[in-house]
Amino acid sequence: MPRLLSKKEVIEVLDLLKTVHPNPVCELVHDSPFELLVATILSAQCTDVRVNQITAKIFPQYNKPEDFADMEQARLEELIKSCGFFRNKAKNIIAASEQIVKDYGGEVPQTVEQLEQLAGVGRKTANVVASNAFGVPAIAVDTHVFRLANRIGMVQEKTVEKTEIALQKKIPKERWTEAHHLLIHHGRYICKARRPNCAACPIQAYCHYYKKLGQ
Repeated sequence: MPRLLSKKEVIEVLDLLKTVHPNPVCELVHDSPFELLVATILSAQCTDVRVNQITAKIFPQYNKPEDFADMEQARLEELIKSCGFFRNKAKNIIAASEQIVKDYGGEVPQTVEQLEQLAGVGRKTANVVASNAFGVPAIAVDTHVFRLANRIGMVQEKTVEKTEIALQKKIPKERWTEAHHLLIHHGRYICKARRPNCAACPIQAYCHYYKKLGQ
């Protein structure tokens, strides 16, 4: 097993990824922290493209915690039914909205710890909202980040939680959010799960996966 990339090499990898993904941003369309929270809850086991199609029909009419806190679950299920696990997501969105109205005066809390207390909000969702809505440095480890960080050789971990901790140790805090977006974009468009496009990848010299292909 080749050695893991050093901190210096991880930074070099991020710099190279920026050459092919110069402006990586969150691809969930939103106009407020609350809209981002709803979209991120919907995005579990669902593509951003599909989520954006759903929210484009919902957010013009319903876009505040109060709107969802007062909504019948059956109504929300109907609005999001093209999204996987829509019944559970509808239940959680309504419950989280009620919490925000009751406990935070209708404003989405800004810390990861507070966000994790909301219904349906796990570590990844909390990190996404905190970093993108409030500028809190965070590495949200979704399927792309988990796969790439371990595939490239940045870390070698079995869980998303341990991957997040390991990446935080390798990457300067001020680049955590950027690293999250770079790895997501690279995973979506070049280093795909089943057919990674290694020919278009700028980090071949660093990548454990690519080196193994050449053995």
